[in-house]
Amino acid sequence: MRVDIYCRDEAQGKHSYLAVPEGKPIPEEATNTDWHAEAQHVEVDDDRDELPKYHIERPLAQIGAKGYAITGVGAQF
Repeated sequence: MRVDIYCRDEAQGKHSYLAVPEGKPIPEEATNTDWHAEAQHVEVDDDRDELPKYHIERPLAQIGAKGYAITGVGAQF
């Protein structure tokens, strides 16, 4: 699956990342924050289901459950 990645600035110079299926808009429940485009057409390996560069665990499972995947709360980055 290919996804588009969005980023938002957090406290202490950290960032959160949001992945949505390629070409899809950011889901309504996530549009109230200041996301900006980070990367497009990012491939998620179906066998690995991870995006370590963006600190997103189990992106395919998250997208399947809620339509998007997001950096985990408490992620160390």
